Formats: sequence, C-alpha cells, structure tokens
Amino acid sequence: MRIPPRMTRIGAAGALVATLLLGGTAVAATPAATAHPAAVHTATVHVKSVGNICKSALPSQAIDTLNLIEQGGPFPYPGKDGSVFTNVEGVLPAQSAGYYHEYTVITPGAPTRGARRIVTGDESQKEDYYTSDHYKTFNLIDFGC
Repeated sequence: MRIPPRMTRIGAAGALVATLLLGGTAVAATPAATAHPAAVHTATVHVKSVGNICKSALPSQAIDTLNLIEQGGPFPYPGKDGSVFTNVEGVLPAQSAGYYHEYTVITPGAPTRGARRIVTGDESQKEDYYTSDHYKTFNLIDFGC
C-alpha cells in the first residue's frame, strides 16, 4: 500500500497528538520503516476515559448488581464476581494491588457474562464505577442524583 507523502511526515509526535485528540491506538512509522517496510515500529497509547453517571441513569441490571454488592451476594458468577480487578488497562486511577473488585452486570440475551461490569474501589467513599464496554471506559457512579 502506498502512503501519501504528507501522511509519512506526520511522524510519531503527530500520531500521538491525533490519538490524544481522537482516542484509540497510535501507530507511527519511523524513518527506517519508510526505507525498510519490515522495520515498522508501533506504539500503543492508552487514553484514560473516566466520566460520571447518575445512579438513576444506570440500566436496571446495574442497580441489581449494586444491590447484590451491598448485600454481599449471592452473585450470578461466584468465581468471577468479587474478584480483584487489576486495572491493566490503566483507565481507573492507579491504586495498590487488590484495591478494585469487579462484578458482572447481567446483559439480557447475552450468552456470556457480556461486557458490562461494576468495579468497586473504596467502600467508605462509595467509589463504584460502571463500564458497558469491557473496561475501555468507566463512569464513576454518583449516588446523589
């Protein structure tokens, strides 16, 4: 595939800027890669995305999961629900190992656990996050609205 000259001039810095503005993964070609296609170097850039969501705006299944967490279970996936969430994606604020725990939010009609989760942090602060896209983005749940 032939790449237009102005695209190759963008370089790593331009790719990083584009990624930060648009989100996603940046792939940058080095000058060596232009001369030798086998020498292509890629860099993955994770863009953090944590928003807020009112508890009342959550799907009913997420409310059910929050209630189960409050009651201590029983959970639909006992081997998975309540397990340590390692935050490998780096989207949530960095914390010590074992700080976060994850719980399944049932997705009606899904043959598997689906992509929706509640991830809990500090209990005393009600630090609970909702993700509908399997850890790509999170919303801190606001219990006051």
